[in-house]
Amino acid sequence: MSDNDESTTLRSEPAPWLVETRILRFTLGVGIATFLAAWIDWPLAFITPIFTAKFLFEKKVMTKDVVYELLLAMVVTVAIGIVLSMGFTHYPIPLLIGVGGLMTIGYYLFLDPKWNLFAMILLMAVLMLPFMAIDSPAVAVYLGFGLSASGAVAVAVFGFVHIYLPEQEVVESSEASPAMTDEFRWFSAIRASIIALPVVVFFFVFQISEALLSMIFIALLSLMITGEKSIKLGAFLLVSNAIGGVIAIGVFSVLALVPSMFFYTICISLMAIVVGNKMYMEPAKAPIYSTVFNTALVLIGTTMMSSGVIDEKMWIRLGLLFIVAVYMIIAAYFIEARDWKILKFNGQMMKPLSESK
Repeated sequence: MSDNDESTTLRSEPAPWLVETRILRFTLGVGIATFLAAWIDWPLAFITPIFTAKFLFEKKVMTKDVVYELLLAMVVTVAIGIVLSMGFTHYPIPLLIGVGGLMTIGYYLFLDPKWNLFAMILLMAVLMLPFMAIDSPAVAVYLGFGLSASGAVAVAVFGFVHIYLPEQEVVESSEASPAMTDEFRWFSAIRASIIALPVVVFFFVFQISEALLSMIFIALLSLMITGEKSIKLGAFLLVSNAIGGVIAIGVFSVLALVPSMFFYTICISLMAIVVGNKMYMEPAKAPIYSTVFNTALVLIGTTMMSSGVIDEKMWIRLGLLFIVAVYMIIAAYFIEARDWKILKFNGQMMKPLSESK
């Protein structure tokens, strides 16, 4: 076998010790993020482990591009909060049009690996901050800084674990697969917005309590719908969200016996090592395991942030998650099953390799 063949094999199938290093890095990073979020407890701190898990799994090395994305995301997030605090929420129709437009831009950017960190924070900001600003505009700025802080801490943890557990083998996926064309990215982004926007408008119009969790969940689930066809993932999404809810209830039951910040960190770290092992060993099913993990973290985080115990609100949150998941899957299934020309993409999906570089 030639050197080129060996390097190709290494890129496609990482050595077992390398996979173990990645799992350890993933577990350590999520554990540190969880501890810092519980200890300092800034606004929206519970999102930090979710960001950290995403960064560690999707970005193999720490680069200046990651820092640049974060800084830009922080500026945009705080800017959205400031605009909303200036009374923009008094005009609901322009507000919802603006939310829909920014969601579409967020989905478009998410389909470019170079910008998906920025897109994720942008989508969360666009979905959460306007909703919170309707009742209290000042809260939008407060949560904007909190969301930015969560991203900053996640990147700091990402860099820290990479210093002590560096990546020995860089996987350059761009060499193996071409990038999506701009036309296909816009097409996918518009379809994802059509799926997600009606339920967002519903929450805005009726001001349903506990909707903050639902907005976070819509952002996470919408990203998944953008990246993969939900017509194939529908049943798995429902099952994975149900499993995530069961895990959250189980963790709360254990924490009720030992209500300690350190024990809480250990519980989340144990979840991370199990999920991380599955994600790295079965990358094709990683979106499913990621959904289970995200659902559990969001439920645990929001409950710990409020009462800290399983109460009526916990079951309301679970119910809202289930309703949102069912709606988005049915809507995506309906749209994909239509034979409407406007919903059919007939152009080129991928750029030639020569143009992708």
